[in-house]
Amino acid sequence: MHRRKFITESAVMAAGILSLNEFSSLAAGLKGEQQRMPVMFAGHGSPMNAIEDNEFSRTWKQLGKTLPRPKAILCISAHWMTSGSTFVTVMDKPQTIHDFGGFPQELFAAQYPAPGAATLAQETIALVEKTTLQPNHDWGLDHGCWSVLLPMFPKADIPVFQLSLDLNKSPQWHYDLALQLKSLREKGVLIIGSGNIVHNLGIMKWGDTAYDWALEFDHWSKDCISSGNHQALIDYSKKGKVAQLAIPTNEHYLPLLYTLALQDKKDQLSFFNEKTVMGSVSMRSVLLSE
Repeated sequence: MHRRKFITESAVMAAGILSLNEFSSLAAGLKGEQQRMPVMFAGHGSPMNAIEDNEFSRTWKQLGKTLPRPKAILCISAHWMTSGSTFVTVMDKPQTIHDFGGFPQELFAAQYPAPGAATLAQETIALVEKTTLQPNHDWGLDHGCWSVLLPMFPKADIPVFQLSLDLNKSPQWHYDLALQLKSLREKGVLIIGSGNIVHNLGIMKWGDTAYDWALEFDHWSKDCISSGNHQALIDYSKKGKVAQLAIPTNEHYLPLLYTLALQDKKDQLSFFNEKTVMGSVSMRSVLLSE
């Protein structure tokens, strides 16, 4: 199956027309292809998605079976926030970080013992010229990273490294930094931005009924992504009160900008996990691939 047709069918599945099994069948032609790697934004939501069998983890699991196998994975996670510098993990054996509280012991027991990607990490540092990236030997894999990768690549046999988010910098700065990472896709690196487009835990509620403002911002974001209007997404604060409610702090939103900056004219766009949960957390995710 041609990759363009697969991505078209992926969009159909995301709209709810195709079942997960039908999606798997359509995707079979992708297996084994070794072309330029896709890039993804994953709405990761609750850490419990890592160990629960639900609609989100099942989609991640299916993607792991159908995407081309990467040489390594670079994750830009909402949960590695830094101030004044941007870091890249360069260790050989990154630790699994349980950076949360109040969850069952089963979640704290979960491990993701993927190897690091020290050589590719150093190449990434050298690749970026418009700012200085710093090597980091201490961080590891936070739950924004491993909670998605555990269902997607459960064998943990693909090297993984992370890039931090310097919260002192503007959304435009982050987008411009991401532009310098494009060549990693040609080197077999799957780049995943992990966060949530709408993320306001301060007023979340039980149940799946979303706030009107959450749906408005989520749908506006989808329209901007679909039309390629990246500048509007960079300047999201111009949306005023709706944006303030959707993004009270932007660490979960910034990984989306990294994904979009890596988009190429050849890429086909599809959405998956298009759902808003707990009233104020959008799980909307984005896949860009030929």
